[in-house]
Amino acid sequence: MLTISQLASYAGVTVRAVRHYHATGLLPEPERDHSGYRRYDAAAVVELIRIRTLAEAGVPLSRVQELLGAGPEEFAAAVEEIDRRLRAEIREAQQHRARIAQLAAGESLALPPEAVAYLDGLRALGVPEMIVEAERDAWILVAAQLPEEMPFFMQMKQAQLEDDGVRELYLAISDVTTWDPDDPRVEDFVDQLAKQFKTVPDVQWDADPLTDDLAALLDGVFLDSVPAARRILHLLEDRGWTGWTKIRPL
Repeated sequence: MLTISQLASYAGVTVRAVRHYHATGLLPEPERDHSGYRRYDAAAVVELIRIRTLAEAGVPLSRVQELLGAGPEEFAAAVEEIDRRLRAEIREAQQHRARIAQLAAGESLALPPEAVAYLDGLRALGVPEMIVEAERDAWILVAAQLPEEMPFFMQMKQAQLEDDGVRELYLAISDVTTWDPDDPRVEDFVDQLAKQFKTVPDVQWDADPLTDDLAALLDGVFLDSVPAARRILHLLEDRGWTGWTKIRPL
C-alpha cells in the first residue's frame, strides 16, 4: 500500500494534484488506516496515470470522468470532438501569434507599408526617434480616419524627403522642440519654413484631403508638446501662412 506522496511519485503528479482530483471526484478517496493516513493500491496508480494522461492531452477535467468510464466507440467519438476543439484553439493561438508579431513590428500594426517606409526614411536621414515617433502617432490618426488617402499623403511626403530644404528642416525640428518661446532662433526657423512653403505648388495645397477637425486635433498635439509652438504659428501668420498640420496660404 502506498502513501499519497508515493502515489503521486509513481503517477508523475504532485500531491496537490492528487488532492485536487479527490476534491473534484475524479479519483476516489480511499479510507484512512488506523493512523489516519490514506493508503493507495496499484489500481489507484493506474487510475491516476489515466487521469494525468487525459489532462495532459488537453481534455478538460470536466470531461475526464466521462472518458474514464466510456466504451471504445464513445471514447473515440469524444476524443475526436476534443481534437476538433484543440485544433480550433491552435488556430486561435496562431492568430494571436500573428497579432503579437504585428505588435513587435511596431509601425506596421496600424500603418500601411508606404507609411512605414516613409518613417524608415526619416530614421535613415538621421531624424531623432522622438520626432519619428511623433510623426508615427500623427499618421496613425490620419490612417484611421482617411485610409484611402494614405497613398496620396505618403507620395507627397516621400517627394518632400528628396528636397534638401525639407531634410534640413526635419533635422532642425528636433532642436526647435526644446526652445523657449522667446528663443531668438525661432524667427530664423520660421523664415526657413515660410521659404520652403513658397516652393510648394498651389495645386498641392488645394489637393490636401485632410479634414479641418483632424488637422485641429493634430495641431493640438503640436501646441501641447512644443513650448514655442504658439509663437511659431503666430510668426507664420505674419509671413502669410496659417495652420501647422494643414498649412494654408493666407
